[in-house]
Amino acid sequence: MLTEQGILDQLSQAGYRITRPRRAVIAALLEDEGHHSPAEVHERALVRCPTVGLVTVYRTLELLADLGLARRIHTDDGCHGYAGASHGHHHHLLCRHCGAAVEFEGCDLSPLFEKIGRTTGYCVDEHLLELIGLCPACQ
Repeated sequence: MLTEQGILDQLSQAGYRITRPRRAVIAALLEDEGHHSPAEVHERALVRCPTVGLVTVYRTLELLADLGLARRIHTDDGCHGYAGASHGHHHHLLCRHCGAAVEFEGCDLSPLFEKIGRTTGYCVDEHLLELIGLCPACQ
């Protein structure tokens, strides 16, 4: 997983300002390995920066996701949360009971993409994979 300093360095290198509210959002996101709604990140970020607004949280999370520094997690109820991102391509296992999110690597979906391309004419160049079940603690 990327570290707080690693994310700050990448934001800076991409030309974004490193503000106290952004620092608070990043720290709140990385507090644990789970995924969190923007409202949860906002609650956590307020401890570090009492002036951080919910709009800033949403904008920062979207920016981080767009830059590949955080991952959007889609949940059963259609809402999404965010989790810190690791380097490289990966997917998530989500616990439907406690909400824990664990990353895993390795999938070769190339044969499926080729079949889809042949039958639909689409050229698949990106995908999201989330597996939902019960973590060992909730089983």
